[in-house]
Amino acid sequence: MLFAAFILKAMLISLSGVMAPGPITAVSVAEGNRSPHAGAWVAVGHGFVEFPLMIFIFLGFEYLLKSAQVKGAIGFVGGLFLLFMAYGMFRSIKSIEVSPITAFKSPIVAGAILSLTSPYFLIWWATVGASLIIASMEFGITGFIVLAIFHWLCDFVWYYFLSALAFKSGKFFGHVFQKIIFAVCGVFLAVMGVKFVADAAKLIAG
Repeated sequence: MLFAAFILKAMLISLSGVMAPGPITAVSVAEGNRSPHAGAWVAVGHGFVEFPLMIFIFLGFEYLLKSAQVKGAIGFVGGLFLLFMAYGMFRSIKSIEVSPITAFKSPIVAGAILSLTSPYFLIWWATVGASLIIASMEFGITGFIVLAIFHWLCDFVWYYFLSALAFKSGKFFGHVFQKIIFAVCGVFLAVMGVKFVADAAKLIAG
């Protein structure tokens, strides 16, 4: 019963983090205009980064994620990446059939890169995520494995839901709605990109 209560708490905490607006949310919605399954593939790419990171923390290396230099470097690269994606979305508004992620081959690649270059993602795992992993150790390796799987499933379900909803809405409302979604997501990514770069500059400057 204690284990079930822990998993339920972990899922609620995970959902609160997953459902917070961020770059991956924006990309899942934007790519949903092209395919209802895009969010699922974004989650797969996200998992390629998240599972090794969870193992990394489980082994006791979460302190490295708190380094100002590491967060600064990741934030700077991530900010430039988001600005590039925002530019791609703005260009796609003129030709809605063109996806902003084609330069990165697939939603899987985009999901992985967005995760790797997000300082907020690392900060969440270095703090909230690390506390969940430490708590899971009370139940042994099984507790950690179940936590990892359930946390990723929260990502998978939410991003899949967003892309499927965007796809159905786009089909119903047409290209005007799709262009509005691309514009909103593009602005959001641009703002996040500028913030990432600005925060990174402060961290690197010391």
